[in-house]
Amino acid sequence: MGLCKLGCVPWLLGILFLSSLELLCMADVHYYDFISNFTRLCTTKSMLVVNDSYPGPEIRVHRGDTVFVNVHNHGSYGFTIHWHGVKQPRNPWSDGPEFVTQCPIQPGTNFTYQVILSDEIGTLWWHAHSDWTRGSVHGAFVILPAPHETYPFHPPDADQTIILESWYNDDYLELIRNSTLDGQAVGIPNAYAINGHLGDTYDCNDTIFRMEVNYQDTYLLRIINAAMNEEKFFSIANHTLVVVAQDASYVTRFATDYIMITPGQTMDVLVHANQNIGQYYMVMRNFHDSAASSNNNLTTAIFQYKNSVGGPRNNASLVSLPEPDDSNATSSFLSRIRNLRVRQNPPLRVPRAIHRRVYIAISTNSIPCTNDSVCITEERFVAALNNVSFVFPVIDILQAYYKRSINGVFTKDFPLEPPEYYNFTGDLTVLNRNVTMGTKVVMLNYGEAVEIVFQATQFGAGGSHPFHLHGFSFYRVGSGSGNFNNVTDPKSYNLVDPPLINTVHVPASGWVALRFFANNPGVWFSHCHFERHSSWGMDTVFIVKNGGTKATSIRPPPASGMP
Repeated sequence: MGLCKLGCVPWLLGILFLSSLELLCMADVHYYDFISNFTRLCTTKSMLVVNDSYPGPEIRVHRGDTVFVNVHNHGSYGFTIHWHGVKQPRNPWSDGPEFVTQCPIQPGTNFTYQVILSDEIGTLWWHAHSDWTRGSVHGAFVILPAPHETYPFHPPDADQTIILESWYNDDYLELIRNSTLDGQAVGIPNAYAINGHLGDTYDCNDTIFRMEVNYQDTYLLRIINAAMNEEKFFSIANHTLVVVAQDASYVTRFATDYIMITPGQTMDVLVHANQNIGQYYMVMRNFHDSAASSNNNLTTAIFQYKNSVGGPRNNASLVSLPEPDDSNATSSFLSRIRNLRVRQNPPLRVPRAIHRRVYIAISTNSIPCTNDSVCITEERFVAALNNVSFVFPVIDILQAYYKRSINGVFTKDFPLEPPEYYNFTGDLTVLNRNVTMGTKVVMLNYGEAVEIVFQATQFGAGGSHPFHLHGFSFYRVGSGSGNFNNVTDPKSYNLVDPPLINTVHVPASGWVALRFFANNPGVWFSHCHFERHSSWGMDTVFIVKNGGTKATSIRPPPASGMP
């Protein structure tokens, strides 16, 4: 368990979020205002935030630490917190997805999360996991090398968290509630933000994030895509980015002019401040390969050398950044990410002999509106995996599974392949209406070698998807265009140095293959990290059974109880 060498400073997650790095480190409890007003684009709104800040405060620990976070809900509705990318060995009780591993923390109550780190290293993040509250409730989770460890590269002179975000003038909960009521998609964001600032490309906005740097110093940027529904390109004018880690796992270093990062992912990037002293734009914009609407405006921040004067040396529009629909730039970038085989990384254990194969077709769907709905049209949007649209229960799945005395919460019959095969990537101009609504899960035996293939389809607007699996990191062993062929495509798998990640880009009109060992018993959510798709039902749950010993079984629930 990690020691509180920097002191146990209490900080609050919108709602009182008290963190200590060791159970014995005691700290005073402080209370704050939790609903704060923010003005952007000439519009002021109240927003649930952390410690009166947007984005929220950073947790900074060492590899292998255990973190206890006591969350007091002083808001007006229930919510949960998820520790994105933390595997939580045998501890699904603190994973956080609402109605999957816990019920919401109700107003006026509290719950202490035990966040157990294992081999993660680098940058992860935390965020709310209830409806759309993660839009304003999120922050960085930085995992430094253990005291006896070093970086597999020359240590940076400093590091800086860069969080890429969506900005809506409207309240997040009102957006999703109205969408649920009228059956339509939530509108596109009014703007985007870098560390809470919209930059200088939007009207009526005077805040821009500035990162001050020293000439010839090297900086580690910890980049997090916290956007609600958008994959992002990111670049810094006149500077080379050197990618060194993704999703808290080191990768073989490579230099690039830009990165592409999908919602939920994190990326660690080295930047050498070796240009003429001045100010340079940091720029992001959407990668968008769908027929759906998108706000493709540039969003800016400033990479500012100390003692520089004047404004940026370049025009933001001239920064080397791919076009919004440049899928070749995306696939080219992703193909360069390889696992770094060094002692600072977990040993490479790519499953070879597969025990369980799951082939999942992703689709956007529609169903008839019910009589109690106020739909704009006669149908409403839903989304599905293998034609099953996930329905959240009213009792969390983990409690029902663990106690084994609560029936009717979920069924164990999620289909392991699509109910029918067709040209998934053909010109499908209609929405898939052959949908079943249900809380269906996949059961896995402890220790099984699992392969999951996600297949994108052209139903609805088509497009790519970012998929996240709780409780695991997995190897991205293959990806391609068109329909997956289970005979020929595995021959091109990378089983030598595939990246170890927790969130994966599923290419539009294509597929991606993942492998992992089911060695973490528990109830683990898997979902699209486009929030609109997840809220429509593009989700499922994997339950890994106990392995027969105490060390291979789910830990007991917290003695103080669950929400």
